[in-house]
Amino acid sequence: MAEQYFSADPSSKDVRRTLHVQLRGHDTEVEVSNGVFSGSRLDLGTSVLLKQAPEPPEHGNLLDLGCGWGPIALSLAMASPEANVWALDVNERALELTALNAKRNGCGNVRTVRTDADALPVEPDAISPDLTFDAIWSNPPIRIGKEALHTLLMNWLPRLSDTGTAYLVVQKNLGADSLIDWLSNELGDEYAVSKYHSAKGFRVIEVSRTA
Repeated sequence: MAEQYFSADPSSKDVRRTLHVQLRGHDTEVEVSNGVFSGSRLDLGTSVLLKQAPEPPEHGNLLDLGCGWGPIALSLAMASPEANVWALDVNERALELTALNAKRNGCGNVRTVRTDADALPVEPDAISPDLTFDAIWSNPPIRIGKEALHTLLMNWLPRLSDTGTAYLVVQKNLGADSLIDWLSNELGDEYAVSKYHSAKGFRVIEVSRTA
């Protein structure tokens, strides 16, 4: 297997390429590279999420959990220019590309934050521990393994605001339905977890507070 995209410091050669992609109706020019998730295209799962998720809140704090080169963060930023968009990733190259792509496309409301193996900010002050999110969108890194994935999700989904909603896209044959059941049990009665949409072998999972 090629070097995993969840390496903190990819050792593969940083070969930049320019892509022209459609992000929720926006013609967007971005840079991509080796050693990041879907480093040559807009991957199918992210495409499904961006086509099916409802409009994000116009204001507040929005989170892209596992940003890669930034398609979700850019989509949130362009849809909600008055909101703060937080883009998190363990991969330094991914964060560099997301910041570059945000600047290239006039998305001054994107903030990149590097995370550690537990998906927590390397610099603890980068995100206030009291900050809650009005939307969380993610194509979570399923291939990091079940334990690490569960840790990542449980470190951030409980930080939804009272009116916040999360949308996660997961491939059906990589355990989307079992993840719905696990999240429902783990998050408890204060949250509603359900299948929001299915397309092209992917599930879009919705998570929201019930009270």
